[in-house]
Amino acid sequence: MTSENKQTGAEPDDSTTEESAGASGREVAEIVGRLVEPGDMNGAERRKLLGRLSATLASGAKKAKESKIGRGRWLADVFMSVAPRIPIRDLATLSEHHHGLTSEALADDLARTAAKATMTVGAIGGALAAAEFAAPPLLLSAPAQLVAETLVVAAIEVKLIAELHEVYGVQVPGSGTQRAMAFANAWSRQRGVDPMSPSTVTIALGTATKTALRNRLMRTLGRHLTTLGPFLTGAVAGGALNRAATKKLADLVRADLRHQEALPPGKS
Repeated sequence: MTSENKQTGAEPDDSTTEESAGASGREVAEIVGRLVEPGDMNGAERRKLLGRLSATLASGAKKAKESKIGRGRWLADVFMSVAPRIPIRDLATLSEHHHGLTSEALADDLARTAAKATMTVGAIGGALAAAEFAAPPLLLSAPAQLVAETLVVAAIEVKLIAELHEVYGVQVPGSGTQRAMAFANAWSRQRGVDPMSPSTVTIALGTATKTALRNRLMRTLGRHLTTLGPFLTGAVAGGALNRAATKKLADLVRADLRHQEALPPGKS
């Protein structure tokens, strides 16, 4: 996102769990942020960034293992350090980036774009896995690759949820980090945020949220095991599964937001 574009909740303004994610948390957040930015990034650059992300995560996972931190907890901590740095566009910027579309038409386009983005991540991961099958020793890097895919897909989907709230006019209260955690919580529950609930922000930062987030991340990680298929079967399966999951998420969240009747009547 360029400097002149407005963002909402993109920068953390209070403490995060970056320390618990390790010293590499800032670098991970930077790479993921670049991968979820709107715009045309060629496949070679995406593969390079995913490779760099995998290497950074492999180092962090090793340190976490040495500290006897469980993979699920470590993965959740890493994502909680990433979430406040996901670039979220406001309504005016979204409409500008999507050819002047508004309301339901804009929501449709956001959902299509996000589904295409997660499909691309799955396809690139599958292609990398296919290459690794040709040289078995490289399979040792596969777990870090899967974690990288999981984080990027989760970030794309959290971004989608946050921007759908912008489209439907549902304003989530709190600081930048609190809002980011509320959207991450919404992702883990596969639904929209209820801003009328006085517990929205406190729940989003609580232990139950961290547990739900960890569970959702681990389920997403399990889905990405399909990318380990030989030849290019993993690329096809990974891309298709990601696309279907993102489309389903968008449908669930949009149905939730429509119930809040935030859209002006008669607009589409």
